[in-house]
Amino acid sequence: MNLLKKCCSCFRKKTDGTSTSTSHQLSDPTTDFKGQPRLPTFAVPIRYDIQLKPDLAACKFEGIVSIVVNIVADTRFIVLNAAAQLHINSDSVYFSDPNSNKVFEKPKVGKVEADEILVLEFSETLPKGMGVLTIGFEGVLNDKMKGFYISTYDHNGQKKNMAVTQFEPAYARQCFPCWDEPSFKAKFNIALLDVPSELVTLSNMPVGEEELNGNLKTVYYQESPVMSTYLVAVVIGLFDYIEDHTPDGIKVRVYSQVGKANQGKFALHVALQTLGFYKDYFQMPYSLPKLDMVAIPDFAFGAMENYGLVTYRETDLLFDDHHSAAANKQRVATVVAHELAHQWFGNLVTMEWWTDMWLNEGFATWMSYMAKDKLFPEWKIWTQFFDHESSEGLRLDGLAKSHPIEVEVNHASEIDEIFDTISYKKGASIIQMLKGYVGGPHFQNSLATYIKRHAWSNARTNDLWAVLKEECNEPTIDKIMNSWTKQEGYPVLSVKMKNQTLEIKQSRFLYAGSHDRCQWIIPITYCCGDYDSLISLLMEKKSETYDIKDLLSNITDPARSWIKLNVEQIGFFRVKYDDGLAAKLRYAIEHKCLSVTDRLGILDDSFALCMAREMSLTSLLTFMAAYREELEHTVLSNLIKIIGKIERIVADARPELMNYIKQFFIGLLLPAAANFGWDPKQGESHLDAMSRGDIFTALAVLGHEETINEANSRFNAFLNDRNTPLLHPDIRKAAYVAVMQKVTSSNKAGLESLLKVYRETDLSQEKTRILGSLASCPDENVVYEALNFALSSEVRKQDAVFGLAVSKEGREVAWKWLKNNWDKIRTTYGSGLLLTRFVGPIVSSFASSDKMKEIGKFFGNRTQASMVRTLKQSMEQIYINSKWVQTIRNDKDLAEAVKKLANK
Repeated sequence: MNLLKKCCSCFRKKTDGTSTSTSHQLSDPTTDFKGQPRLPTFAVPIRYDIQLKPDLAACKFEGIVSIVVNIVADTRFIVLNAAAQLHINSDSVYFSDPNSNKVFEKPKVGKVEADEILVLEFSETLPKGMGVLTIGFEGVLNDKMKGFYISTYDHNGQKKNMAVTQFEPAYARQCFPCWDEPSFKAKFNIALLDVPSELVTLSNMPVGEEELNGNLKTVYYQESPVMSTYLVAVVIGLFDYIEDHTPDGIKVRVYSQVGKANQGKFALHVALQTLGFYKDYFQMPYSLPKLDMVAIPDFAFGAMENYGLVTYRETDLLFDDHHSAAANKQRVATVVAHELAHQWFGNLVTMEWWTDMWLNEGFATWMSYMAKDKLFPEWKIWTQFFDHESSEGLRLDGLAKSHPIEVEVNHASEIDEIFDTISYKKGASIIQMLKGYVGGPHFQNSLATYIKRHAWSNARTNDLWAVLKEECNEPTIDKIMNSWTKQEGYPVLSVKMKNQTLEIKQSRFLYAGSHDRCQWIIPITYCCGDYDSLISLLMEKKSETYDIKDLLSNITDPARSWIKLNVEQIGFFRVKYDDGLAAKLRYAIEHKCLSVTDRLGILDDSFALCMAREMSLTSLLTFMAAYREELEHTVLSNLIKIIGKIERIVADARPELMNYIKQFFIGLLLPAAANFGWDPKQGESHLDAMSRGDIFTALAVLGHEETINEANSRFNAFLNDRNTPLLHPDIRKAAYVAVMQKVTSSNKAGLESLLKVYRETDLSQEKTRILGSLASCPDENVVYEALNFALSSEVRKQDAVFGLAVSKEGREVAWKWLKNNWDKIRTTYGSGLLLTRFVGPIVSSFASSDKMKEIGKFFGNRTQASMVRTLKQSMEQIYINSKWVQTIRNDKDLAEAVKKLANK
């Protein structure tokens, strides 16, 4: 605190520091440090004293950082991170030795912009041990939603700025010079200088002291425990808040824009309950004295787990009792539980390097389900795990251009690429598989030991395996799990029944169709006829056989003659059954003999096998008919996704069959629509409420006239009365999509009405519902207009990607729009995750080799490092689609089968 106050005086007499570009006098000090994947370790940070003086009106900031550094080897150099955007005041740089009181001044200062490193070369060797490095700097509060940036909001009719930080994965260097790698943990003392006194100022720790000077204030925060730079956070703006305390005294607050405090109540409830659950599960209490959760209007991610100061998109933290849908409620619970899991997995115990990022994101994803199941058992959240996590992980990991969970990261520019489905969803899925293998109690005890052993430090994947081996007495855990984390992809198990013997063969599943020589050690479960006969085993060879005559001997009922592998979809693999086994499973599905998750898993595997051309579309559609009476949310959700993909591929392959395909799909969904109806029912489940919207949205997209007419009628009532019970939040997305089905270039009344609602609402969830509906219109010209709106100043930057949900008729015009606007998109979003999100949804929907060449040519000289993998995956998806189209065109039985299915 005293050091902070001493350094603050430097701002009163600002130095005329020269820029780094003029500090090179005789030689380039950066020569030996260029192009290195990691920072050298001859100097290690121990504590940062950071003073930031932001100017929200001018969108700039200045600051001084004094870093207690441990010099552990003889060196004249100190090498740390500083982004190109951060201006270093060279005359302010010095190193002091507290033991001798010697000050090492005026080092040569060099920057390598490509590597974002700052190299300081002193004239003599620095003394070993503790010293203090001081650097003055200046920067811009940018509009890119990373580093230290500006977010805007309206207050009393005026547009105002707030300042926010987003430092993960490697953007702290845009705010202050630092060792911006997760292994360099240190303590932080932060001060915010000369901030307008009416503004709320937040950081990781509680306020230690506050000084008022007229209408300005300087705020000093308590010293933090050791943490990585990407977890440091500051928020400055005008907020309301609500608060409560956990039973052990942790103050929890939810901050929102003025007037929206009540919308934070649900998130506050979830946070309080989740902190208690995690404390018990990990056998370790939350480690800071407070937890603030803040809704930020402009935010690139869903949320960010900054230690003690978690930042969120408004849609992922706030819930309006009257205008938010059940799906919004579940989303808020999911994101809050995910971010709070990071306070243990990620913040308390941090991955050593980004190669092991899955230890953060995979575990936070998985733990969020544990918390939701504890808080809301009626949500049946584990039945949703496969649909939301495993299925999506299997989808991406079925591409040849996937990557291992433990992926080598050789430069900071590569980190953004691995914030993807593999790290989050496949990571969570293999955790669930591992828990199923070792057992829940053993797994929980192992995690508690792991947290305790590595608290306040860093860990690698092998550290987790070591604890599991000890706690579970399973010496081969690392061997088993390395086959899942160190190699990309996953197996498909081909299963045949022969003479009461089960023959199982594993090979890598690839949508492109080539199964290579990879091999996994696979925890397998199967049952015959009922769930009481569950068998667990470990498959360690490419093929194995199992005698099951004892299991089959007492089965005489046809409804119990089925065999199901991967019970409850715990394993991260697919299963391909022979025709006889598949027929028995279909019978079991029709007669509701299988669990919800198993019905879902068989459907998902069947669709994947069809896309990989291992099953004909005729066979898949015939199999899907078994789901005609399905009412369970997760199965319906997956069924609807599959329907949408099949509709698009058939439009490319066999357009003459489209009417029959639509008729069949409408027939599949109508029983569920009749069951749920348009209006909420007294005492209905959370899952039924979510299903209602999904079903009617799908029927509207399929062109079901009765649905479209009813939805339009309800929407018109909503236009006259925003509180009408006729358009409950759960069905608003369906109504908006239905409205857009009737919009044409010559009749845009529906579009204008939706834009009116968009402009009048201040609820972010409502805005994203509308934005996600506009491009569903079948009219190409309207789609182009909708896409232009998504990129307009009326739409916040992070929300534009919601507008890319384009109708099948609008794919070509969407590609034209992307090409025409690419320079603007790239300028607006820079590099990183948001830029890549514009590519996949539009590019991967095509199905011709000519289009693949065209796209490849366009992006040939327009690709940035953060989007290379996404582009390759999208191009591979086009190739897969094109092969699938060819197979469908050659399916001689398809036309007759579709007509029969449509007429049933």
